[in-house]
Amino acid sequence: MADPNLAEHTYLVGGAVRDALLDRPVGDRDWVVVGCDPAQMHALGFKAVGADFPVFLHPDSGEEYALARTERKSGRGYRGFVVDADPGVTLEEDLQRRDLTINAIAQAADGRLIDPYGGRADLDARLLRHVSPAFAEDPVRILRVARFMARFAPLGFRIADETLALMRSMVAAGEVDHLVPERVWKELERALAEPAPEAALRSLRDCGALARLLPEVDALYGVPQRAEYHPEVDTGLHIELCLTQSAQLAPGDAQIAFAVLVHDLGKALTPSEELPKHLRHEERGLEPIEAVSARLKVPTHFRELALHACREHLNVHRLDEMRASKIEALIQRCDGYRRPERIDQIGRVCEIDKRGRLGSEDAPYPNRELLTRCHRAALAVQARDLDLSGLKGPQVGEALQRARIAAIAAARSSEIHA
Repeated sequence: MADPNLAEHTYLVGGAVRDALLDRPVGDRDWVVVGCDPAQMHALGFKAVGADFPVFLHPDSGEEYALARTERKSGRGYRGFVVDADPGVTLEEDLQRRDLTINAIAQAADGRLIDPYGGRADLDARLLRHVSPAFAEDPVRILRVARFMARFAPLGFRIADETLALMRSMVAAGEVDHLVPERVWKELERALAEPAPEAALRSLRDCGALARLLPEVDALYGVPQRAEYHPEVDTGLHIELCLTQSAQLAPGDAQIAFAVLVHDLGKALTPSEELPKHLRHEERGLEPIEAVSARLKVPTHFRELALHACREHLNVHRLDEMRASKIEALIQRCDGYRRPERIDQIGRVCEIDKRGRLGSEDAPYPNRELLTRCHRAALAVQARDLDLSGLKGPQVGEALQRARIAAIAAARSSEIHA
C-alpha cells in the first residue's frame, strides 16, 4: 500500500469477492476506502480518474480505489443522482447502494467478510436479490440482472421473486425508457458473450423490458412456425434455443450471438394468412435489423454480419442444392473475398440456426463445411494465375468470376465423389 495505515480503511468489494466465494476466476479487483477524502488520496499518490464519482488509481498496482459514498435519486433514468462521498460515509452505507446482495459483500485486509445484507446466503441459495428499494432508482440494474443471469444461470441462479416484481414495477413506471442507447447496447453485448445469453433474454421478457428495449425480438414470441421444421413451434423459443447453441458453438462471441438474436426478425412480420409458413422472412427481416441497429447504435461490423446472415441463412441451408454460380454470387454478396472471415461467421450462424430446434441440438450440419470448402476454392483463384491476355476492363472481372465458379464446381464434385 502507499500508506500502511490505509489498509485499515480499505476493503475489497464487488465481483472479486463474489467470484472468489463461488470458486470462479477473479478478474479486476475493486476497492472501497472508508474515512478518507480526495486530498488525502492525492497525498498518498493516488490519481483521480472519476468524473462523476470519487475514484482513484493506485500509484503502484493501477487498481481502482473508490471513496465510500452514498447516492440519492434526483431525476429520471440512470444519470439523475446526487453523490455524497463525505469521510463519514460508512462501509455499510456504501454497500447498501449496490444493486444485488451478492455484489454487496466486502472483504477486509485480514480476510474477514463484511456482509450486512445477506449476500453470502444468497450465493448459497443461488439467488439474485436486490439490496434495498434504492435498486428501483437505476434502470441500468435491470440490464445488469439480465446479464448476471446470462452468466450465472448455468450455476442454478434465479431472480428472487421480490426483485422480479420490483423490476416489473420499474418497467411499468417508464424507467427503462430513459436509458441511453449506448448503455443498453453495452449491457446487451456483454450478456450475449456470457455462457447463457438465452437467460438474459428470458429475464428481460419476464419483467417486460424486452418489449420496451427490443420490441422486434419480443414480437417473435407467440409467432408459430411449421412444426415439421420447428418442433418448438414458437419463434421466440427458437431464438432462445439458438442463443443456447451460440454459446456452445461460438462461446464468448457477441457478434455471432447478435446475428443469431435477430436473424428471424422477419417472422414477426409474416401476414397472418401465411402462417405458419414464413415466405420471404429473410427479406422482411432486413428492415427491423436496421431499425434495431440504428436505435441502439450497434457497431457497424455487428450490423453488417447480422444483415448478411439474415438475408442468406436459407440459401446456406440449401447450399447442397445450389449451382456453383449461385454459391459464388452468395460469396460476392457477403463481400467474402475482401472479408473472408465473414463467410465462416455466416456458416456458424446458420449451423446455430439449424441446431437451435427441439431435438436437433446435436444434429450434423454438413452445409457449413461445404460453404467453407467452396469459399476456399474460390479464394484460391487469383487473377495473376489466369491467362487474361487480350482482356480489358469488365472482361477481366468476368474471367476471374468464371474461374471461381469452375473452382467451386470442382470442389463440390470432389466432395461428392470422395
